[in-house]
Amino acid sequence: MNRFHEMSVFLAVAEARSFAAAARRLAMSAPAVTRSVSALERRLGALLLVRTTRSLRLTEAGERYAQD
Repeated sequence: MNRFHEMSVFLAVAEARSFAAAARRLAMSAPAVTRSVSALERRLGALLLVRTTRSLRLTEAGERYAQD
């Protein structure tokens, strides 16, 4: 995946606050969205989202990255 696509997927997740909602919006599978965000986090070397079974929130680094 290219970097622009990873950034677009991350922004969709950040705006929707949900992997599933972002996947529907982007017409992608939820696992593909998860892999894309994970790849972006690995490339940046920073955790952008805190994931639990019931919630999703941006980290401080994720907030800054989304704003930029």
